[in-house]
Amino acid sequence: MLDTATVKETAVLVGAATRLQDMERTMEYLDELAFLVDTAGGVALKKFVQKLEYPDPRTYVGSGKLAEISEWIESHKADMAVFDDELTPSQIRNIEQELKCRIIDRSNLILDIFAKRAKTSNAKTQVELAQYEYLLPRLTRRWTHLEKQRGGIGLRGPGEQEIETDRRHIRARISLLKDKLEEIDKQKSTQRKHRRDMIRVALVGYTNGANPR
Repeated sequence: MLDTATVKETAVLVGAATRLQDMERTMEYLDELAFLVDTAGGVALKKFVQKLEYPDPRTYVGSGKLAEISEWIESHKADMAVFDDELTPSQIRNIEQELKCRIIDRSNLILDIFAKRAKTSNAKTQVELAQYEYLLPRLTRRWTHLEKQRGGIGLRGPGEQEIETDRRHIRARISLLKDKLEEIDKQKSTQRKHRRDMIRVALVGYTNGANPR
């Protein structure tokens, strides 16, 4: 019998213990990050933590730790590296060059979970808007120079498309989504007003027709 179970994507988690965040708190955050990865449909295989004065502005962790992570990812065929803090566009680019896998930060992961769970038109539009606003400063061909994977963690919503590095296109989409949200808000406001009017009419009709004793 064929095993039809979905194969989960695998991830390594990366955090930094700094002078503003001790090791105990960092491990707590990585435990939480592992839960988020599980919620997104993946599985966290290993946690990497480095003690630093502050995160490296180029690669978040030091070159030695990054080489250690790269070796582990290659030997265990992990699909992605998930970083506990929000990464800058240059950090993402530099880390991808070293690790040769998908790079996701905490913000990207949370947006991906929202995209997975959004059901209403309003929720889907809000999530898509947030994803594009997150993506806009990170247009570094990150979706096209890897394996052009589709539908994986961190690639839901806008990430499922081969996004061109055309900021005008992204800004136009953001503007369109904002207009759509305004229209949804207007519709909801009108619906609420109609409901209030119906309640008022029903209440007046009831009290006028009642025969109090």
